[in-house]
Amino acid sequence: MRDGVFAARKGLPAVAVLTEEFRVQGEFIAKAVGMPGVPRVIIEHPCAGTGSANLERVARELAPRLIAALQEGHS
Repeated sequence: MRDGVFAARKGLPAVAVLTEEFRVQGEFIAKAVGMPGVPRVIIEHPCAGTGSANLERVARELAPRLIAALQEGHS
Protein backbone atom coordinates (compact mmCIF):
# COMPACT_ATOMS: atom_id res chain seq x y z
CA MET A 1 0.00 0.00 0.00
CA ARG A 2 2.79 2.39 0.87
CA ASP A 3 4.39 1.96 -2.56
CA GLY A 4 1.08 2.74 -4.24
CA VAL A 5 0.64 5.86 -2.11
CA PHE A 6 4.23 6.95 -2.81
CA ALA A 7 3.73 6.61 -6.58
CA ALA A 8 0.34 8.36 -6.49
CA ARG A 9 1.81 11.28 -4.54
CA LYS A 10 4.42 11.66 -7.28
CA GLY A 11 1.60 11.90 -9.81
CA LEU A 12 2.30 8.47 -11.27
CA PRO A 13 -0.46 6.02 -12.18
CA ALA A 14 -0.60 3.62 -9.26
CA VAL A 15 -2.43 0.55 -8.05
CA ALA A 16 -1.57 -1.12 -4.76
CA VAL A 17 -1.55 -4.92 -4.77
CA LEU A 18 -2.38 -6.52 -1.44
CA THR A 19 -3.11 -10.04 -0.39
CA GLU A 20 -6.42 -10.70 1.35
CA GLU A 21 -4.55 -11.12 4.63
CA PHE A 22 -3.41 -7.48 4.52
CA ARG A 23 -6.58 -5.82 3.21
CA VAL A 24 -7.47 -4.20 6.55
CA GLN A 25 -3.93 -2.92 7.11
CA GLY A 26 -3.86 -1.50 3.59
CA GLU A 27 -7.12 0.36 4.17
CA PHE A 28 -5.76 1.73 7.44
CA ILE A 29 -2.52 2.91 5.86
CA ALA A 30 -4.30 4.56 2.93
CA LYS A 31 -6.58 6.49 5.30
CA ALA A 32 -3.79 7.30 7.77
CA VAL A 33 -1.65 8.96 5.10
CA GLY A 34 -4.61 10.83 3.63
CA MET A 35 -4.85 8.88 0.37
CA PRO A 36 -7.83 6.55 0.77
CA GLY A 37 -8.62 6.72 -2.95
CA VAL A 38 -5.49 4.96 -4.17
CA PRO A 39 -6.80 2.04 -6.26
CA ARG A 40 -6.02 -1.40 -4.96
CA VAL A 41 -6.34 -4.96 -6.15
CA ILE A 42 -6.69 -7.75 -3.63
CA ILE A 43 -5.18 -11.16 -4.41
CA GLU A 44 -5.21 -14.49 -2.63
CA HIS A 45 -3.00 -15.16 0.37
CA PRO A 46 -0.44 -16.56 0.48
CA CYS A 47 1.21 -15.82 -2.80
CA ALA A 48 4.91 -15.86 -1.93
CA GLY A 49 6.46 -19.28 -1.61
CA THR A 50 3.70 -21.06 -3.52
CA GLY A 51 5.84 -22.10 -6.47
CA SER A 52 6.57 -20.66 -9.86
CA ALA A 53 3.56 -22.27 -11.55
CA ASN A 54 1.19 -20.62 -9.06
CA LEU A 55 2.97 -17.27 -9.36
CA GLU A 56 2.58 -17.43 -13.14
CA ARG A 57 -1.13 -18.15 -12.70
CA VAL A 58 -1.54 -15.27 -10.27
CA ALA A 59 0.31 -12.91 -12.64
CA ARG A 60 -1.89 -13.92 -15.59
CA GLU A 61 -5.03 -13.32 -13.54
CA LEU A 62 -3.70 -10.12 -11.99
CA ALA A 63 -2.59 -8.32 -15.16
CA PRO A 64 -6.06 -7.52 -16.54
CA ARG A 65 -7.26 -6.48 -13.08
CA LEU A 66 -4.33 -4.07 -12.74
CA ILE A 67 -5.01 -2.57 -16.16
CA ALA A 68 -8.70 -2.12 -15.29
CA ALA A 69 -7.86 -0.49 -11.95
CA LEU A 70 -5.44 1.90 -13.65
CA GLN A 71 -8.02 2.83 -16.28
CA GLU A 72 -10.73 3.40 -13.67
CA GLY A 73 -8.42 5.46 -11.49
CA HIS A 74 -7.26 7.70 -14.31
CA SER A 75 -10.24 8.12 -16.60
